[in-house]
Amino acid sequence: MAERHVLILGGARSGKTAYGERLAMRAGVRPAYLATAEALDAEMAERVALHQRQRHGRFATIEEPVELAAAIRRTARDHDAILVDCLTLWISNLLGAGVDVASAVEDLAATLVQVKTARVILVSNEVGLGIVPDNALARSFRDLAGAMHQRLAQICSDVYFVVAGLPLTLKGAAPDTGHEGSGFHEA
Repeated sequence: MAERHVLILGGARSGKTAYGERLAMRAGVRPAYLATAEALDAEMAERVALHQRQRHGRFATIEEPVELAAAIRRTARDHDAILVDCLTLWISNLLGAGVDVASAVEDLAATLVQVKTARVILVSNEVGLGIVPDNALARSFRDLAGAMHQRLAQICSDVYFVVAGLPLTLKGAAPDTGHEGSGFHEA
């Protein structure tokens, strides 16, 4: 088991990234934000810029859309907390690049077991709670994401599901994020 690593799941705009940022800030003095998003259009470029402004320079930002395991290994040399946002975008990038997703997930899992010098906090969209998608690509994406979540949940010490900004502990202990009385409550 990856003793210190965290998996945070949730729907779109659920507060999962903000929760991951708080955990990363509490976990390390040199946190890194490992972004998998690519700004391929104006709307996505604005989202990326907004996220960077919201972080106020609190994180070193590393962008890596495909080679995530290698980026984590490199980043762990200089940072004691690594927030990876987000794994479902990473799967999209892998599919677009023609990379075998299952092999890449196994490489990520092996990397998490090996990395002992940094706490890795993985953020991912839970996409399996809705209706069955109407096309093969969307069904494959949903299935790959679900398999990845199960694999990573096996090896991470803490797993949370965030709904409406509220983290539910699925595995491990509810951490103290230091935000009591701020409207952010931990379950």
